[in-house]
Amino acid sequence: MPRHPLPVRDGLNPTRLVLPHDVESVVRWRTAVEYLEGRFPDDVVRLREKVAAGEVVTGRGVRVDVDTPYEPRGFLYLYRDPPSDEPRALSLAEIEVLHRDENLLVVDKPHLVATMPRGRWVTQTVLVHLRRTLDLPELAPAHRLDRPTAGVLVLTVRASVRGAYQDLFQERRVRKVYEAVAPLPGDGVELPTTVRSRIVKHRGVAPAQEEPGEPNAESRIDLIGRDEGRGLGLYRLEPHTGKTHQLRLHLASLGMPILHDPFWPVLRPDSDGDPATPLQLLARSLTFADPFTGEQRTFASRRRLAEWR
Repeated sequence: MPRHPLPVRDGLNPTRLVLPHDVESVVRWRTAVEYLEGRFPDDVVRLREKVAAGEVVTGRGVRVDVDTPYEPRGFLYLYRDPPSDEPRALSLAEIEVLHRDENLLVVDKPHLVATMPRGRWVTQTVLVHLRRTLDLPELAPAHRLDRPTAGVLVLTVRASVRGAYQDLFQERRVRKVYEAVAPLPGDGVELPTTVRSRIVKHRGVAPAQEEPGEPNAESRIDLIGRDEGRGLGLYRLEPHTGKTHQLRLHLASLGMPILHDPFWPVLRPDSDGDPATPLQLLARSLTFADPFTGEQRTFASRRRLAEWR
């Protein structure tokens, strides 16, 4: 992927647009500006302001003007305005730095804070908040945590080391340990156990789904605490893969949906999550061999799941 010809501004990367190369698009759009106005008709005035200010450039870093030709398969970069109705993430201030060096920033993420800009959350995210407050424009996540999940999140400080740490996660060379509070196991469920299934995330459908076919997700699940009075257990979870909603889905498939999960056992109308009752899932620790030093490194969350007494 080409590097951005525009710098990070106020914690945000520029948006990259790829110009379509189908026949209809090539015939329809004469200039890059015509394409932008056709794609974003509600933002025509603001787009013209950005073009006039030199805030729209090609993939080669050349400023776009009204005469810049449409280039099929070309790139355009521009700064999109954050949504005016973006919800406020009240727990941003609760982000705790666990470790910082020349390569890594490791934080303890609160519940209900998105890792990076996506959908409704743009500025109210871990990445943008830390870029702004710590003045780290090259900061980037080495992996992701779902917005409802709290715990250890590793970010890279410098772009030059980003790929090496991201490869650790993509190649499954990181040992991940989670904790969750969920109902005690029912009859016939023997723990510890390893759950394997095929998980697919369909565009436009909020929860991931299990489907027939070759398993692509694997989780080790163990019960490490019992609260008989409330019928709840504390579970230790070790995902060996990293599919969307994997741990949540695997526990639910055993009849033990994680407490306050907005997706399972049934999809709640407001699935954004309630700050008073966050999903009881915590990324407890991460362990890996540092790709530059070979040192075995472990980072552990200091948080506790509120429903485990």
